[in-house]
Amino acid sequence: MMARYAKSGATIAQVAAAAGVSRATVSRVMNGQSTVAEDIAARVRAAAAELRYRPSTVARGLSLGRTNSVALVVPDLGNPMFQQILRGAMAAAEPFGFRFLVAETAEHADTEAEIALEARLRCDAVILAAPRSPEEALRELLPQVEPVVLINRDVAGLDVPTVRVDYRAGVHSVVDHLVALGHRELAYVAGPRASASHALRVRALEEARERHPGLRVTTVACGSTVDDGYRVADEVLACEATGVVAFNDLVAFGLLARLNETGVDVPGDISIAGFDDIELARFATPSLTTAAVPQAELGRRAWSLLHQLVSARGTTAGTGGAVTSGSRLVMPGLVVRSSTGPVPPARRLATPSSDRAGRARTTAAGAAAAWAVTNAGWALSADDQQLARYANGESLPGVHSPRPYLHPLHSLGGVAMTQTTPADHRHHYGVSMAVADVDGTTYWGGRTFVRGQGPTLLSNHGRQRTVSAGVVDGGATLSSQVRWTDERGRDQLVEERRLTGLLLPEVEAWALGWSGRLDAGDSDVVIGSPATNGRPGAGYGGLFWRLPFADETTVLTADADSEAQAHGSRSPWIAIARRTGDAWTTLVLVQPGGVDPWFVRVADYVGAGPALAWDDVRRIEAGTSLDVELVAVVADRRLDAADAADLAEFAAARVRTAAPAPAVR
Repeated sequence: MMARYAKSGATIAQVAAAAGVSRATVSRVMNGQSTVAEDIAARVRAAAAELRYRPSTVARGLSLGRTNSVALVVPDLGNPMFQQILRGAMAAAEPFGFRFLVAETAEHADTEAEIALEARLRCDAVILAAPRSPEEALRELLPQVEPVVLINRDVAGLDVPTVRVDYRAGVHSVVDHLVALGHRELAYVAGPRASASHALRVRALEEARERHPGLRVTTVACGSTVDDGYRVADEVLACEATGVVAFNDLVAFGLLARLNETGVDVPGDISIAGFDDIELARFATPSLTTAAVPQAELGRRAWSLLHQLVSARGTTAGTGGAVTSGSRLVMPGLVVRSSTGPVPPARRLATPSSDRAGRARTTAAGAAAAWAVTNAGWALSADDQQLARYANGESLPGVHSPRPYLHPLHSLGGVAMTQTTPADHRHHYGVSMAVADVDGTTYWGGRTFVRGQGPTLLSNHGRQRTVSAGVVDGGATLSSQVRWTDERGRDQLVEERRLTGLLLPEVEAWALGWSGRLDAGDSDVVIGSPATNGRPGAGYGGLFWRLPFADETTVLTADADSEAQAHGSRSPWIAIARRTGDAWTTLVLVQPGGVDPWFVRVADYVGAGPALAWDDVRRIEAGTSLDVELVAVVADRRLDAADAADLAEFAAARVRTAAPAPAVR
């Protein structure tokens, strides 16, 4: 039975007697050595806990030849980043009986070596956090302060364990986020020149410019403190950037403070992103978007590496560096908050994209697009240039499901954007409302997919007949009533259709809005597709745009850049860019209301449109209606995804302003 002693002031001899072991065994257990059997070590620790035994740090230091203390040398104790590193390291070291001495260099690289050497004299080891010393000075210093671990600094050729943040990944995540919001003009508010992480950020920004053609990054010299950010805020505004990548969160706080004082709206006028995600980042005004670094984890990992070195020095002749050398990466993660947002409307489309067609035409700001009747139907023209023609389609062959359609349709530079009766699909006609299955009737044309048989030519072709048409909205909109009749001449749907043409001179493009309200009448109407009839992936049917072939064609969506990813997606927009020779044009198709899956073809032919019935049929109940809406933008240049997204939003808003939808009956 364990003897009982007073529960204060216990000695090592009393613990040894209570545990039934020698004082040397107690010493080894208390010093964390692994040469004692686990059951005996457990008995010693239990006795020490019951007696509230506290080993003398002085005696233990004399016995072991060490102080069980570690120096953490940091450039700026005012930076919460380093405070969190200290907390993580202290928490990890506490179970081993180690304590920390903290030394600050106050960003003075010339005194850093002296401070680190003095700290090493008082402690068993050193952790250098983000040292600012030049590489040659570090090469001279590090062997003198061993055992040592670096945080956020590598020194080539020296076998020193390092824990560092992957600043490249962090910067890329911030830039990608800003680019996705439409930003093309960024400012990097730089850190201290002596900071290695600043240099890593600069390299990452250079890579980001290569990954995002057309991206411009202006560097503004700054520092690492709140005061530094506050001081350069006016300079940041002067460079006319729409988005800012700050060296760290403290710099971002300074920027926010000055911008709030001067009445600059963040993110309405400019977006701000920081780095580190210190504790106060989510309490900023507005809350700060930032690359979150697991700061305490840096401290924990640094201690783990250092403990291996210290333990190895105590048990072997070597330093243990061969075991623990190398660099451990800590990955940051993007935290999106309220300080970043889309590019301001006044700025988002001011700079044309690259890869212009070379045939672009600048239209006067006062010019307007207007519909007028012609011998061949209705024509949309602007400044004596015909942009599109709308035919009633009554002369189409019956097996092509006669229907009104737009063709030809051109860009402002005269590039053809539609095709009719191509050899691969004779029943394709420019832009039309082509639906494969309405209660068993096809308004698509050609063969119908029959379950168990495949594509089959049936006598089920319906017709869309224009029964009235007129110009409204000051000439911008062609309004018509279209009756959908089946192969037996019976009405299935009555459609109120509106086609709105609009010039967008500020972005050197023009837009077309096509909207239709399909009334079901006295009985339910079921819309299907080859997909709902048993042909997977063939969910076509709805507003469909057939384009000519080109030398090169690419498709983009809000989150993908291939036909396979675009097909079936529910992106609010898609963009089809086409190159003929050196000339590029881009067609952006937007679903401003509810988003149906996109049917997209680029490889075997070029055509796209939202699908009314993808995997499931669409039912229009008796007495109700279905609204279909598509906005198209035609530009004489190649757009990237960010530009396409901006143009989609801009055009949809302009079309709806120019031609408000009629009230629901």
